[in-house]
Amino acid sequence: MSRNPISRLRAKGDAFSIGFAIGQASASSFRERALSTEHYRALDARWRGSEYLKTLESAARAAYPRFVREIEGIAAGSGEDFETLFLWNCRADLRLPENVSPATKAIAATGCTSLLIPAKADGPAVIAHNEDDRAAFLGACLWVEVEPDEGPAWSSFTTPGMLPGNTFGLNEAGLVQTINNITPHDLQPGVSRAIICRAILSARGLDEALEILKRKDRASGFHHNLGEAKSRRLASVEAPASGCAVREVASARAHANHLLFGEFEGLEQTITLSSRTRQEGADRMIAEGALAGGAEAVLFDETSPIYCDTDRHNNYAQTLATSVFALFPDRVEWRVHAAPDERDVLSGTMRVV
Repeated sequence: MSRNPISRLRAKGDAFSIGFAIGQASASSFRERALSTEHYRALDARWRGSEYLKTLESAARAAYPRFVREIEGIAAGSGEDFETLFLWNCRADLRLPENVSPATKAIAATGCTSLLIPAKADGPAVIAHNEDDRAAFLGACLWVEVEPDEGPAWSSFTTPGMLPGNTFGLNEAGLVQTINNITPHDLQPGVSRAIICRAILSARGLDEALEILKRKDRASGFHHNLGEAKSRRLASVEAPASGCAVREVASARAHANHLLFGEFEGLEQTITLSSRTRQEGADRMIAEGALAGGAEAVLFDETSPIYCDTDRHNNYAQTLATSVFALFPDRVEWRVHAAPDERDVLSGTMRVV
């Protein structure tokens, strides 16, 4: 029996209907594995009913009302109130109280390793990704395939209670996105990074996605790995609240969970030992030619460890899934591994329209 089953959910319709289906499918896991955490309880005690949270909501509704409507649907489907779901989706935009445990601080700063591999000759460009989060989410995540009334069809991995987009996914415009957590200390009132990620999932190309990331009113940020199938362009984008730096990718590179670009050299950030170790390990393996064995040769490495397993490593994070996207001019071929010994548990091809 799989330690990490990933359920496949198909949804269609308007924003509320899509959210409702996601909320209904993840209701018990959200209640049992997210709302019970110290992370949620601390944020709820500090920020529920606050003017700051209301400011984040107003900014989200003004910029992307359709995606706020999806969160309303997730709330209804999961049987929780909207503020609970909105607060959970904004958790990275809100400062944790100082008195939380070291484990909660560590899990808030963790998350994910990505690879960007440019195309060679007529071959595909590749984006590959380890999605890391709390171990309690193993077996509680969804692969959501959506046909919305508005915008391109899209698919995304999602963790309990979250608006899809801030993990890994793709759409029928041939846009692929994977996300790496970063923790710069520049939080500000604005549009939640979860909303920004969802907006990119509905973009119709790489240039449109980059314009979304250049908004000046973002509350916090991520590192975004973006690819466009029709052009096979890849972009590595560091987008904290205070800026946006774009690197079009000409050679294979990795990114973990801290800012690397010179534009942000003076920006204070949290860099965990895990992130530093995974970044150094992935860079070394790429330089040594490990990608000749495929992206999994790097992402499944347990010596750095790039692949995080709380049963084997002294680490607060757990790799919940590994994805590999091959971007051809007319399609994206994708596959998702539940674990190194559970490969291709999900796979498919999305044609570019």
